[in-house]
Amino acid sequence: MSKVDRRILKTQEALKTAVIELMAEKNFDDITIQDLSDRANVSRGTIYLHYMDKYDLLDKLIETHINELRKRCKAPAEVDFVKGSLIWTEYFESNYSFFSLMLASKGAPFFRNRFLEFLVGEFQNEVDNTQGRNFELNKDLVVQFLASSYVGVVEWWFTNERPVTHQVLAEQLGTLLERICE
Repeated sequence: MSKVDRRILKTQEALKTAVIELMAEKNFDDITIQDLSDRANVSRGTIYLHYMDKYDLLDKLIETHINELRKRCKAPAEVDFVKGSLIWTEYFESNYSFFSLMLASKGAPFFRNRFLEFLVGEFQNEVDNTQGRNFELNKDLVVQFLASSYVGVVEWWFTNERPVTHQVLAEQLGTLLERICE
């Protein structure tokens, strides 16, 4: 695997930071390439060397965070729902500016759908409808309910500016997941 030039990484990071900062100030649709260029202190041409447009930049930023959450899902089998939720809520906390913009504002409504789609995929293997509490329930319905609920609670947490700590959020989400999935 070839090593990526540090200058490229630095430019891409500056652009990702710029888009988040600008989205905190105004609607994404109102952000121009010139705004991004000015904020990141790079030329417009440099932006187009890395991204097709501002939508591509935002899409890559979203994909970076979804991939990081996916990577964190690959936890050892002995991790229960509470510990697994803590892994995620720590990530939400450490990337507060991104997630709060994506979930608590009108900045990027398509992020919510991507996050939901990701969670549906992750929860697909957690729901067993062949026995227990979910016996004979429609598995797709249960998974959709679970993923939608999870997104809704995380969205509530950001919208209300973290009314509980990320540890409490993880503990309670994990407990709820255990009740539904076991």
